[in-house]
Amino acid sequence: MALVKYNNNSLSAITAASSLPTGAMTLIKEQTASSSSTISFVNGTSDVVLDSTYPIYLFKCINMHPASDNQKFNVNFTTDGTNYNVTKTTTLFRVQHNEGDGDTSLAYDSGDDIAQGTGDQMLNTEIGADNDQCSSGELWLFNPSSTTFVKHFMSNFNGVMNIDYSNQDIVGGYCNTTSAVTGVRFLFASGNIDAGTIKLYGIKDS
Repeated sequence: MALVKYNNNSLSAITAASSLPTGAMTLIKEQTASSSSTISFVNGTSDVVLDSTYPIYLFKCINMHPASDNQKFNVNFTTDGTNYNVTKTTTLFRVQHNEGDGDTSLAYDSGDDIAQGTGDQMLNTEIGADNDQCSSGELWLFNPSSTTFVKHFMSNFNGVMNIDYSNQDIVGGYCNTTSAVTGVRFLFASGNIDAGTIKLYGIKDS
């Protein structure tokens, strides 16, 4: 996020609020789950902007809590605003550490990546449903309105697993389509999103 520093001289030169720089990152839409099956952001729906206005879009997912125990937190994309089945190729690696300090790991996970598949992409795995367990992270989507190139995305999430592990999943990949991606949907693999907030930001050209 761009930071702008003003001094007395610069402030005295401002004649209208509209002349103040707004920075590089703009909040577009915030949604809060309450026993929600999914949370979707579709261009042109409910004030959502997901088009050529910004070259980069950032989703911040905060304290996503599943209604059911041991759930994967997933994402998928749409080109028509309805069918979330865009073909994707992705990679994923995982870091884990348990509360008892008796087990750690760092490994590529070939079971949760996708090779030219249309299913949901896992962002964070085995999230617990205890009151203090949840998942938080962010997903970046690049140039979704392009009709020339595939659409790259990457994510970084950390969650508390149902077996009390800190679990970080890092995903990178692309939507293998030259159609514009017009929507993004978040959901747990099974059961509702009991609670959590997702914020969509647009990132301006540098």
